[in-house]
Order: sequence, then structure tokens, then C-alpha cells
Amino acid sequence: MQRVMAANLLQRRFFTQQRQIYEMTKIEAATITTTRRRVTEPCDVFLNHRCRDTKKTVASDHLRRNGFNPFLDNKNMKPGDKLFDKINRGVLECKIGVAVFSPRESYFCLHELALLMGCRKKVIPIFCDVKPSQLRVLNNGKWSHEDFRRFRWALDEAKHIVGLTYNSSKGNLSEIVNSATEIIIGSMIELENEEHVCADAHHQNMPIIAL
Repeated sequence: MQRVMAANLLQRRFFTQQRQIYEMTKIEAATITTTRRRVTEPCDVFLNHRCRDTKKTVASDHLRRNGFNPFLDNKNMKPGDKLFDKINRGVLECKIGVAVFSPRESYFCLHELALLMGCRKKVIPIFCDVKPSQLRVLNNGKWSHEDFRRFRWALDEAKHIVGLTYNSSKGNLSEIVNSATEIIIGSMIELENEEHVCADAHHQNMPIIAL
């Protein structure tokens, strides 16, 4: 089921790209092709997580096999990259965020979550060994008042989003990975359908200029 949905999504993307290239001049198409080779393809799924045991709930390799380009810090960053710049760009470029919650959240995990919520990205929560009602920010005294306010607001927003739950002592890891992947694929299809509808409406409303 996942492979069929992913194949349909990739096929739709392919035909959309072909139509866009066809509508451009040869010079523009050549320029875009050259640029794409030089610039890293933007991520479409941002994985917001804390530690190693939560990374496995949404395996990035599983997403890549289904045609996605997920952002995962240990795979998308290299020596010399500026941490905040790379993370912020990944959040801004993505279409969907997957937030994996654990009993304790780190500064960077909360920063990513606050940015995802602030940008109004679609977020799919996965509650790993924690209930939504248990999400709270524990101020360690090192964070600024503004950071504490942002993080608390982001967690309050996340509490009211329907998500997946995973109990590491009882749950089936393959099931949660498959469920998360299916939801991501379905959400991507919905978003791209909405984008196509908006694009078609925009083209229909464009004035016709007589030459």
C-alpha cells in the first residue's frame, strides 16, 4: 500500500516537473537543470526528535525508500555547518514536520518544534513513552524568558493535535514506522493536491494579453 501511494506521488511530481520545464524556454530549462545539480534538494519532511531511541520510531531510511527527502540532523549536517542556520532552513523548506516526543525534551528539540508551529507547518506528533497531557517545559534556569514562553506555547499547541502513540516496552516498532510512513505519504498527497488546485485557480484567473 505504501509503495503504491508513494509511486503515485512520485509519478505526479514527475509529470508536474515535466510540464513546468516544457513551459519554459530552453535557456531557462538549462539554467534550472544546472542549478539543481549544484544546490541540495530541499527536504520535504522535517524529523523533530530528541535522542536515539526516538529516532527509530520514524526511520529516515524508510522514508527515503518511499521517495522522500527527510531532514535528520546527523545525516543532513556536515562539519562547518552553522547549527541554527541549517535547522531553521530545514524547517522553512519542509512541507510536513514529524515531532517525536519523549519524557524529556532538549533545547534544540523544543526550538525546532516552536519554529514548526510558528511557521504553521502541518505537524504529525508521535508520543513516545509519554502522554500528550504530560508534555510540559521544565525551565532549567538557562533559557531566556522568551524561549520558555515559545517552548510552552509550542507544547500546548502539540497537545491538541491527533498523533500516534508508542510504548517502547510493549509496542511493535515496525507497526509504528509503517503507520507513520503511511500518514506522511497521505499528508503529502493532500498538500500537493491543494497546491495543484491553487496553481490551477491562479492560472485560470490570469488575464489574457493579446499580442
